[in-house]
Parts: sequence; structure tokens; C-alpha cells
Amino acid sequence: MGKKNVTFSDIAEYTHFSKTTISRYFNNPDSLTLENQQIIAKALEALNYKENKVARILANGKTEFIGIIIPNLYMHYYSAILDQILATYEKYGYKFLVFTGNDNEEIERKYIQELLAYKIEGMIILSHTLSSKELASYNIPIVAIEREDQYICSVNTDNYMGAVQATSLLVKSGAEILIHINADLSSDVPSYRRITGFMDTCTSQNLPHELILTDTGHTYKESVDIFYRLLDEIEQKYKNTVKGLFLPNDTFANIILNRLFQQYGRLPDDYKIIGFDDSPISRESVIPTSTVGQQIDKIADTALQILSERIKENHKRRPRTFIEPVHKVITPILLKRDTTK
Repeated sequence: MGKKNVTFSDIAEYTHFSKTTISRYFNNPDSLTLENQQIIAKALEALNYKENKVARILANGKTEFIGIIIPNLYMHYYSAILDQILATYEKYGYKFLVFTGNDNEEIERKYIQELLAYKIEGMIILSHTLSSKELASYNIPIVAIEREDQYICSVNTDNYMGAVQATSLLVKSGAEILIHINADLSSDVPSYRRITGFMDTCTSQNLPHELILTDTGHTYKESVDIFYRLLDEIEQKYKNTVKGLFLPNDTFANIILNRLFQQYGRLPDDYKIIGFDDSPISRESVIPTSTVGQQIDKIADTALQILSERIKENHKRRPRTFIEPVHKVITPILLKRDTTK
């Protein structure tokens, strides 16, 4: 039997069950007694059965494919979240088709059509390019992570709390001027709350501060050029002042840290730095960088849990035609490291 493809007929003959019973084992095992499930499982092992995935997809319509669209891979957060999503295979059993959108609407729409052609059962979207209203129009289960989410399910960090934690740590570390650099975000993007958390903390405590909203680049090289220039301007503007820099992610915090080491061979005493994400670069940088941890593993698992529940609902004989989007918020964790001593 090990030298040919084992069929349902072979398994039925070996176990003395009908082919219908064998089919139920694969497609609805709970409909069989535990004893019969064990008999069939032992038969599969004895016959060296290798499942024909294509045949199973044709039989029950379940591809177990999930599409993922992320903005890019140069941001360490996106590579870290993708790594955690892929690691959920053992728990949820889904396979993933991944595309990077690079902020191009037409390309992302093309990617989605490609994913739909593969009969994906759901999508995870981290890209900000297409509106949640447009994404909802595809009528498949979708979970967003850290992006506008009015019409689709989402998992986000409590960005406001994280910003308050980051700003407060800079104050405690001795910063005399607090500076937050970020993109000029729309207020419906979850990470916009990092801006409001920073501003509310500074204004409520009457703390000297500056908010810099700017283009932060679409490639790593662009970001390096922008943050090198901003650092030069900050150096000139706030000489002989302890500067507390709150960066919107660990990638940008690492760019600033590397530039300071290039210039001084160390982190000068008049700089305190904190990032956001707790992506691996914050731990692996030239010195460990303080950051606000987003619990990336928990975000990924929660996203797959929501998506799996929606997919199972779609597989029901009479699925609910409209379900309100679910929005989960994950508590951040402040991580004090060497850049805020």
C-alpha cells in the first residue's frame, strides 16, 4: 500500500467501514464515535496514508488558505508580526499567502484578486492603503491589525496608554525637552493615539515638548535620510539640553541610536530614547533600547482566533448574514532598557 496513493476505498476495505464513514472521519470527525475514530486513525498509519489536499479542497471547499497583506518588510514590526502569524500554523492549521503592498492601491487590489482566485478563507490586513469599507465589500472574513477598522474586525494595541508610558518614562529619566516624531496620521488610524497620548501627557503636566509630524519615508534608505536630518536639526535647536526622543517604532529609534553612535561612539548623556513595538531590533541594537511592547505574539494569536471563528461561521449550513465587527485591544508593556537610564 505504501507504494501507491491510498484511497478512501482502500481505507474502507481495511477497516470494514463504508466510504461514507471514512469521508465523515475527514470532514466531520465528531459525528463518529471515539472508538471508530481511533480505528480509522490506526488504519491510516498502517496504510501509510498521505492526504490528498487537492481532493479534500474539491470535496469540502475548505482551502485553509489565509491571505496576508503587509505594507513592507523593512519595518521590524511587520516582519516580527508576520513571523508570529506564521507560527500559529500548529494551533490553527491555516496556511498563508503573503503580499507586500508598498502603499499602491492598484497593486493591492490586484493582490486581493489573486488571493481570491486561490479561494482563500480569510485575510489579515496590516496595510493602510485600502479603506476598511472597500475591504468589507469582498465579503470574506478579514481582521485588521493596527489600521483603520470601522467596517472590519481588528486587533490593536492600546496606543494611548503606550504613549503615556513612554512619555512618562522619558520624564523620569531626566529629559528636559520631550520630542515625539511621527507621520501626520489620520485620526482613524489606531497609532494616531500615540500622538494624542504624548500631547495629553505633556500638556496636562505642563512639560516642555515638541511634536514633529513629517513624512517618515517609504523605504529604509528614505527613513535614514529623514531621521538623520531631523536629528541634526534637534541637535542645533536644543544644545545643552537633555532631549527625550519618543519614536513611533523601534526601527526609527534604532536609526537615531546608530547615528548618535556614529557621531559620538556612545549614547550621549543628553539623549534619552524610547521606541514602540518591542520588535527584535530593540533588543539587538548597539545597546538595548527602551520600548513599549505590543505583545506581538498575543496580537497574532488574537487575530487568528477572531478570523478562525468567522471562518467557522461561514462554513455553517446557515451562516449569519451580518455580524458586527469585533475589535480587540491589547495592553502594552513598558520595557525599560539602557537608552532611558
